[in-house]
Amino acid sequence: MRYLPLLLLLLPLTSHADQGGDLMAVRAAFNAKKEAPLLEAAKRLQDTPLEPYATYYRLRMHWDDKDTTTIHAYLAREEDTPVIDQFRGEWLKEMAKQKRWDEFASEYPYLINADAELTCHALSWQRSQNEALALRAARKLWFEGEADAVSCDAIFDIAIERGVITEQDVAQRIRVLLEENEVAEAKKLVRYLPKAERLPLAELDEARRNPQRYLGRVKLDNASIGQRKVAMFALQRLARQAVKPASVQWDRLGKHFPPEEQKYFYSWLGYEAARQHESRALEWYAAAGETHLNTQQQAWRVRAALREQNWHAVWEGISSMSVEQQNERSWRYWKARALIELGHRRDAEVILAPLSREYRFYGQMAAEELGAAPAAGIVTAKFVPDEQEVQAVQARPEIQRTVLLYKMGLRTEAAKEWDWAMRGLDDRELLVAAEVARRHEMYDRSINAANRTVELHDFNLRYPSPYREALQAPIDEHGVEEAWVYGLMRQESRFVTHAKSEVGAAGLMQIMPATARWAAHRIGLKGYRKGLIHQLDVNLRLGTYYMKSVYSRFDDNPVLASAAYNAGPTRANRWRGEVPLEGAIYAETIPFDETRDYVKKVMSNTIYYAKLFGHPSESLKQRLGVVATNKTKQAPVHASAM
Repeated sequence: MRYLPLLLLLLPLTSHADQGGDLMAVRAAFNAKKEAPLLEAAKRLQDTPLEPYATYYRLRMHWDDKDTTTIHAYLAREEDTPVIDQFRGEWLKEMAKQKRWDEFASEYPYLINADAELTCHALSWQRSQNEALALRAARKLWFEGEADAVSCDAIFDIAIERGVITEQDVAQRIRVLLEENEVAEAKKLVRYLPKAERLPLAELDEARRNPQRYLGRVKLDNASIGQRKVAMFALQRLARQAVKPASVQWDRLGKHFPPEEQKYFYSWLGYEAARQHESRALEWYAAAGETHLNTQQQAWRVRAALREQNWHAVWEGISSMSVEQQNERSWRYWKARALIELGHRRDAEVILAPLSREYRFYGQMAAEELGAAPAAGIVTAKFVPDEQEVQAVQARPEIQRTVLLYKMGLRTEAAKEWDWAMRGLDDRELLVAAEVARRHEMYDRSINAANRTVELHDFNLRYPSPYREALQAPIDEHGVEEAWVYGLMRQESRFVTHAKSEVGAAGLMQIMPATARWAAHRIGLKGYRKGLIHQLDVNLRLGTYYMKSVYSRFDDNPVLASAAYNAGPTRANRWRGEVPLEGAIYAETIPFDETRDYVKKVMSNTIYYAKLFGHPSESLKQRLGVVATNKTKQAPVHASAM
């Protein structure tokens, strides 16, 4: 009898293949615009969890029918789902296109996920009810960066015509777009500027193509406002590529800009210098004076100070941030560290105490600063749900849809269903859902649910360790730490065996194809071919070998090795300092947002896995260690993971 719950859990799976095949048949028939096979396959899905998807395609087949009774019945269902909300959004766009504003207005309030296009359609409808309110909302949207949505053009044109969006607003929006290198969108707005301020579009294109060449020939004596703006864009673009030549050009051209624009450019020169780890970053930030800094510029001013180990500048830079930005975990920790270095430990502990209770990288660092042992705050005991609770969650249609879609390989749709199902759940319900996902080997969804809990936690669900038996051989062969391998895999793939990134990294270890070929050659793997990268044992063997290779190259430093695994050894080496750096400072000052976040999470994961595995472990700060200078000679290593 003790096996009965497992048998009950597996019973719904017997029809997965049939339902999955029928849904794929519905999709294929829809794409081929063949109604008969679509209706036939949809009929077989009528009493299954996938029925809302079949109905979605069936109704889309009759998008232009005058009788919308079945459409409104579908939208009015009590049990809402992501696919119904998706249909609602598409239907609303069609209503806006046809100017059927009454139907749009009646359905729009029920939309959960509105994109920029629908938001602008809603403003167009609202304008007929309250123009002043709609145009003020349009101006707010304009500054939030949605001005590139085609559907917004009409409402923005009216706001500009009425003077709600001013010429100054247009100039500011163009500046932001050029900062983001959105030249095409900026060019669309130039016509709204006064003639004397319009940017010469041909010069703008030239500055985009080759800012160095453009700046080398431009002369700004008696230049118009528009020409100065193009030159400023070229200077910013060149600084993004390489800050030193940009500073040379600025020394020649800076005198032609008014004082406020000079300060503005110094803020960007400091920002790009900080990201490129150039020593003059703080000098240029100082030259910017009191000019407004955006959140990224604020962050990199502090990171430049960290690289210089200028703790007063660290404290001062964080203190000048907005309250919201100061409350980010990283800046809470580094402000406390600055206070400690400046001799104000008691003030630092006020910041560290609440941070130490958060189960993240900087929470661990804060706990250790207060004297806690590695991963002291986690409980290794497993949460054991009642089987009736498991069956109740398993029976929910949205959970069944998630499982079906996941098994079909439709992970995007499965993730949407899962997120929909997790809304409003308490801690216990989340852990039961996580356990259901784990039993179905949906480890990424299990982690997703377990990570959401606030007070009741199961770290075995947050940090699962599947495939341990398969991993033992490559770990023994290459001599890498099991906790670090799991810390990296959790971040790389969330244990999805067929995960594939946009750049082609594959499998549990998310190893690049070229790196896999190199590693296969180095370990003497005979008959290796591209498809083997998805084979579990091969993927683990190649990935652990590459981990070991970068670990050995970088003086057995897991911070550098983790950075190299994600961004390539050349970059990891380039990001070292001119003086030795704390590992935490090295990690915080990685220029790539993705890699910076990745390294922190891998290192944090490793500490938790070591605790769960019962392995002796150094503290996180000890593991991070000290990163030697970039002048250290290094042996060559394969760099195709870059």
